[in-house]
Amino acid sequence: MKKKSQTALLHAPRNAPQYISTIQPPLYRASTIIFKNTDALFNRHWSDAYDYSYGTHGTPTTYTLADSIARIEGGDFCLLAPSGLSAIQLVNASFLNHGDEVWVADNIYSPNMEHLRYLKTHCGIVVRVYNPLDANSFIPSDRTRLLWLEAAGSLTLEFPDLKKLVQKAQQAQVLTALDNTWGAGLAFHAFDFSDEHLSVDISVHALTKYPSGGGDILMGAVTTKNKTLHHRLLSVHAIQGISISGDDAAQIQRSLPSMQIRYEHQAQSARMLLEWLKQQSEFAQVLHPANPDNVASHQFWLENCPTGKSAGLISVIFKQQYDLIAVRQFCDALSLFKLGFSWAGPISLVMLYDLKQVRTATSAHLQQGLLVRFCIGLEDPEDLIQDIAQALHQLKSHSDQPSVISDL
Repeated sequence: MKKKSQTALLHAPRNAPQYISTIQPPLYRASTIIFKNTDALFNRHWSDAYDYSYGTHGTPTTYTLADSIARIEGGDFCLLAPSGLSAIQLVNASFLNHGDEVWVADNIYSPNMEHLRYLKTHCGIVVRVYNPLDANSFIPSDRTRLLWLEAAGSLTLEFPDLKKLVQKAQQAQVLTALDNTWGAGLAFHAFDFSDEHLSVDISVHALTKYPSGGGDILMGAVTTKNKTLHHRLLSVHAIQGISISGDDAAQIQRSLPSMQIRYEHQAQSARMLLEWLKQQSEFAQVLHPANPDNVASHQFWLENCPTGKSAGLISVIFKQQYDLIAVRQFCDALSLFKLGFSWAGPISLVMLYDLKQVRTATSAHLQQGLLVRFCIGLEDPEDLIQDIAQALHQLKSHSDQPSVISDL
């Protein structure tokens, strides 16, 4: 059949071969996916490993990234979401119903806590808080359905008593979900992290951080080894229309080969800053899992991360004589460290927090004072130390009341 010119543009008489071998996998952009025939249309199921039926379900580009993240995490199944918080919400939406109880660490990523408070108000979820350094503070009931873990905590960087917490959850038949963004699948194995081969049920990973590494893409992932759990997540994932851009997936896939190199470089720089920061008189406490001064956290980190790996995050608590105005002055005086949320990008970041505004309980292991979190980039660590030193010289004491700063 001879085609008019406009039709010929859309239905070419021939196409270039579709598959060649390249270093980077091909990029697929798709909402509509063409079926070869009606057999292909009807002989498929939403639970298929690769359901090529519509762009929200996946393309070779997004499935390739999901498979890569599953390998990094040590899991078998992975779903992608538009952000780390979206991935967290997918877990909450999949496993929490009216009257169910969820336990969260006091150092939990605060947007997760905000989401759970929303579910508490509007859906009747019961939210309990435990001390991540004291497994005895987690007391599951017959209504407990989910235990959220975070290793290490978002701001205060405590490494939890992961072994005992998971053991207690398993004994009570409670699902465990780990925010594994800090470990990134590199510091320890979420699905095999002890001599007893303990495993969490679900690992959530903000791909915005180390997998991306550029500070320019938002994405999250939910990984598991359990097919039943995966199908529960997959059904909610589909119902909610959760999907990601093929372009974003390709960018993160391109960054994965350098992820471990970047992780270790930033971690090494943070360890150099740790030793220097501990000597500075302005700080009441320096928070990092490798700091033996933080006794319990340090021991749990050694137990679960025997290779000594850690992320490029380090926090300090200023002595109480330095009020909000003084600490803001310090942050503003920094030159290489930029004020901004997130971490694991090429540029070092700094953010100021008042723990009284983002914590639900008083933690005896933490000093009183304002907290500043440093997120180490790819700069030379000696330059970063000099930047902090010059900013400390400009500190002056003032009085003011801290304001709420969210944790991102």
